[in-house]
Amino acid sequence: MGGRQVRVGPQHGEIFDHHAVEYTYGNGLVMSSQCRQIPDCWNNVSEHIYGSKGKCDISGGVIFDQDGKEIFRTNGSRGGHQQEHHDLFADLQNGIIPNEGEYGAKSTMTAILGRLATYTGRELNWNDAINSDVSLANVDKIAAVGNQAPVQPNDKGEYDYPLPGKDIKKYIDFKA
Repeated sequence: MGGRQVRVGPQHGEIFDHHAVEYTYGNGLVMSSQCRQIPDCWNNVSEHIYGSKGKCDISGGVIFDQDGKEIFRTNGSRGGHQQEHHDLFADLQNGIIPNEGEYGAKSTMTAILGRLATYTGRELNWNDAINSDVSLANVDKIAAVGNQAPVQPNDKGEYDYPLPGKDIKKYIDFKA
């Protein structure tokens, strides 16, 4: 689920201001991902995993057993993005060349799948998303910093934005 509640003016482009996605994996694991970015609200960007042996608050770095007892809490700060840089530079200084390309590609595709599901209002699977040829912006036209942005407003100065349940083929090659 997702939509535009307050980011509705042309200055906001086509972006949604809230998403809620449930991913179910082949092994039965369920991940819930949600975000809301609306002024004067409780805004949350987080992921939670639910499995047969417990649950994990990924964003909080906490794992609970099936009875709700905390069994692990990270010792690190919640500054994970900065920590990734520290770890990368430390590895490089020690001659270790990490290769997280597959992990990065799969996590990015997972986010794209979720966005496509909220934009279309449909239940989608990995193959629906990975096999789609839909492009939301022709980034191949960008050859230099001075090039025009690939998504432009219409004649009224407004951006087209997704309406779940409508124009599905614009967002995914999906048999409705």
